[in-house]
Amino acid sequence: MQFDELLKDNSGKLRIVQELVPGKQITIAHVIANPDKILYKKLGLDPAVDYSKSAIGIVTVSPAETAIILGDISIKASGVELGFVDRFSGTLIVTGTVSEVEAALNALIDYSRDVLGFTCCAITKT
Repeated sequence: MQFDELLKDNSGKLRIVQELVPGKQITIAHVIANPDKILYKKLGLDPAVDYSKSAIGIVTVSPAETAIILGDISIKASGVELGFVDRFSGTLIVTGTVSEVEAALNALIDYSRDVLGFTCCAITKT
């Protein structure tokens, strides 16, 4: 029997199984400095932005509900705006100037590591 046959259900349709092992971790913390205008549009973010001084911050966290807390910390730490918060996938997107986004990500990494006891990745930037 082939591997793809093992994944088919009784109706013959291919079945994909995804597993999430709960942990206390931030797996992505990334700053996109000066993103292209099309990226804002494709992400459903406000396209009426001064692109010469803009940035997008992307964070993924587990457990997913922590994205709500990190969104709150981000807003309070700097002048970022929330672009997207998903308490089911653990995704957080913030927008602002490069320095605002970097300050927000630094603050949420520090809080997650020092207060919540999370394992945190390094902040990356493109």
